[in-house]
Amino acid sequence: MDVTIPIKNTLLLLSDTILQLTNEQYQQPCTQLSGGSIGQHCRHVIELFKELLTGYEIGTVNYEKRQRDLILETNLDKAIIQINDILNSIQKPDKNLQLYCNLGQNETDFELSTNYFRELFYNLEHSVHHMALIRIGIQSLTNWEIPESFGVAAATIQYRRNQCAQ
Repeated sequence: MDVTIPIKNTLLLLSDTILQLTNEQYQQPCTQLSGGSIGQHCRHVIELFKELLTGYEIGTVNYEKRQRDLILETNLDKAIIQINDILNSIQKPDKNLQLYCNLGQNETDFELSTNYFRELFYNLEHSVHHMALIRIGIQSLTNWEIPESFGVAAATIQYRRNQCAQ
């Protein structure tokens, strides 16, 4: 079983959707996003996956120390390239990793044992959460019909299907 299929499907949906935006729409601050932009949310999704892929190679993941590449917030083409890079790189065998965490400014770092597949699914759920916000941003800028599954967790989709079937 390829555990990356739902992740790839989600990232493709994100890519296909934001490709319909202009660069101006992509970077425009949205009141509904507390002044944030669609691009900022996309950057965040991209950077967490990129940090996981970097961490996979060295055996340790530290999402807080990820590179914050602000060009990904303003340049839609660069964001699409990065999403495609992730799509082409995430299919790897599972392996144990160390996850570095920090609970706040005055807290010390600590580490947890994790694995690649667990972190892939963390990133998937985190992406869906940001896609829900991206949906709000797109709806504030356009009158598009956005796919029903965009920004909705798989468990919620399944629950809704079960409710309709009853």
